[in-house]
Amino acid sequence: MLLKNKQVAIIGGGPGGLTLAKLLQLKGISVKLYERDTNKDSRVQGSPLDMHEHSGMAALRAAGLQDVFKQTYMPGADKQLIVNEQAEIFYSDHDKPEENFGYEHFRPEIDRGILRKILLESLEVDTVAWGSHFTYMEEQGEGWLVHFKDGKTAYADVVVAADGANSKIRPYLTNIKPFYSGITMLEGNLTNAAINAPQVNQLIKGGKIMAFGKGKNILLGQKGNGDIGFYASLKAPENWAAKNNLNYSDNLQILNWFKQEYAGWKSIWFELFTNAETPFIPRPIYCMPLNQTWEAKPNLTMLGDAAHVMPPFAGEGANMAMLDALELSHCLTDNNYLTQLEAIAAYETQMRQRSAEAARESLLNGERMHSDTALPDMLSFFKGH
Repeated sequence: MLLKNKQVAIIGGGPGGLTLAKLLQLKGISVKLYERDTNKDSRVQGSPLDMHEHSGMAALRAAGLQDVFKQTYMPGADKQLIVNEQAEIFYSDHDKPEENFGYEHFRPEIDRGILRKILLESLEVDTVAWGSHFTYMEEQGEGWLVHFKDGKTAYADVVVAADGANSKIRPYLTNIKPFYSGITMLEGNLTNAAINAPQVNQLIKGGKIMAFGKGKNILLGQKGNGDIGFYASLKAPENWAAKNNLNYSDNLQILNWFKQEYAGWKSIWFELFTNAETPFIPRPIYCMPLNQTWEAKPNLTMLGDAAHVMPPFAGEGANMAMLDALELSHCLTDNNYLTQLEAIAAYETQMRQRSAEAARESLLNGERMHSDTALPDMLSFFKGH
């Protein structure tokens, strides 16, 4: 086996990095995962993730975690409504079966924090080195000496960058940077939606809502604890977040911005902005070039957003990262390749091709969702599925 008696360092403890750690440990590989969070509870987790049959779910099955996933996912959270700016329902799939594992278009939802917990608890004791803030690394022998902010170092024969869209390790492989998609999303989180947004809570019914107007939309998803995560999504200049003079910690100011920017939208949406926790978070949406390439290294690779950040409009981010982990683990351990360089090059070639297809779909969906004909376009899209 290529990695026999070798040490793998994974930088970043998101779904992709944790999945890779588990899959490599199942093959007897020595793995250490370095995560900048100080402990497993130190970061507030975002909106739920929907797992796709041939990517996220495939990785969970390979990791032996499908059964525990079935015990902890959120039945019904994948159900969707498509509405207009007046909150009038044009599409609903709330009458579909709640559980249909194995069906290609069944996308069960799970809280990010729960998924992280499942993956963490499946790892060997002390796999994760918490509070490990990567700063730089230097080649040492056939591997890398990795340096952290607290002054500690660690040697690894192979380093895998799983440190997200702003990866500090990616530049060791390529200087290709993502481009701005033209869309910015303003993220908000509403606790105890039954009290703080009763009209929206009654409409969403534990699932998701996509509300489309001309060129603008609101995307909402209910979490397992009754909170709602939401995004006001619109086309804007790349520097919009810094130049709009908005105070993201001022609910009233953000509400007034919404009333002006989303003029004519029904007042039901106001309760989201009035009662959301602050600060709101502006998120300019980026995408790696679809034709990106780089020269493979025998001791370094990357997965997930570090390798191929893309817009969220196909729900592929975490699923692609977990599929990356599955395919990389196969390439490094299935004895089809004579050298680490050959194995990593094969993984990166198929990963770039697959992620480019997903990114192309995400970009196209983003254009559909922010066009003047977004509502009929998206209705046609969903009814076609």
